[in-house]
Amino acid sequence: MEILFYRYNSICEPDILQVFTSFGITVHTEELEMHDKQASPRECAARVSDWILAHPLAFVFSINFFPAVSYTCEKWKVPYVCWSVDSPVPELFSNALKNTYNRIFLFDKAQYDFFSPVNPDCIYYLPLATNTKRWEKTVLDMTEEDYDAYGADVSFVGSLYTEKCKYDSLSLSDHTRGFVDGLMEAQLKVFGCNFIPESLPEEVVREIEKADPAFYKSDDVYTNMSRYLVAHQYIGMKLAAVERERILNRLSTHFDITLYTRSDASRLPKVHCKGGVNTLTEMPKVFQASKINLNMTMRPIETGLSLRIWDILGCGGFLLTNYQAEIPDYFEIGRDLETYESMEELEQKVRYYLSHEEERVEIAINGYEKVASCHTYEIRLAQMLKILTDTMK
Repeated sequence: MEILFYRYNSICEPDILQVFTSFGITVHTEELEMHDKQASPRECAARVSDWILAHPLAFVFSINFFPAVSYTCEKWKVPYVCWSVDSPVPELFSNALKNTYNRIFLFDKAQYDFFSPVNPDCIYYLPLATNTKRWEKTVLDMTEEDYDAYGADVSFVGSLYTEKCKYDSLSLSDHTRGFVDGLMEAQLKVFGCNFIPESLPEEVVREIEKADPAFYKSDDVYTNMSRYLVAHQYIGMKLAAVERERILNRLSTHFDITLYTRSDASRLPKVHCKGGVNTLTEMPKVFQASKINLNMTMRPIETGLSLRIWDILGCGGFLLTNYQAEIPDYFEIGRDLETYESMEELEQKVRYYLSHEEERVEIAINGYEKVASCHTYEIRLAQMLKILTDTMK
């Protein structure tokens, strides 16, 4: 079997490429967008067409959805398989989502519920996974110096979203700004449910849309996506920035907090900021050496489990994450990982687990064993390939 992997440099691409190869699949890679982020859809389509005409491809694969790839595969009657790892993905509003040769896998059940009615025979739910074998190679080779360098009471690895937040730069009326501030304050008190999209008045949506000249627009859409984008890309990103700053500042008044980020951390005076870490070589050492690894899922991921959750557990790290509705589908809370549903509960659990080492280590081991036995890329891609085989008979 031969496939084409259309790449754009997602962090999980090397793992998936490796697994496809281990399955005996011949994988060709198209790396246009890895080297040219300004590549046009026409260039994308031309490259994919060339591959299809030159090789007997079983399917074309990508991380996240590329309408140009979908249209090209539809033209040549070759299945297009993609797996979403992000939310929001505005490209999912393209008319290309309706193509019959699509096989689209979405990692968030809320995302799946929203988009699957557009093309119910071609859109599926598939959670993310991790590569425990790769993490093991790094973790098992860690030295005492590594544990000293990367060890911490509580660590957080990730963006603060301040540099990604378009909302702050918008010129909005006091009424709209006040409404959104109040809505965010209410949402910050609720975990496991995102009520922002349905709570936005139409006039607020229109004002935010008009305030940004670069608001994502496309003539190739099957429905108006303004409300979705305002809720997720603008308010959702702002909410992530506010939430992360508040949590880290609050925890740092009582605990030793270490932050690994390339964002501006100047508003976190008591947090130990060590800059960014390399995803493949340093991040697993942080997860393994930290007593508590904190995860704060951005609200546009409504019910699903972000890649960070799987990777912390895959490195044998103890995970304390905000509650997500899908967590009980895959893990036992208090046995495989820990969750919080309020700032108070988060603070209480940090204090508890820092003083209960044996229990903390046991949970970390359980979490690792769960993902190693049930949630690796080998297992997940085998599930994907079975669906493809069943639906393409």
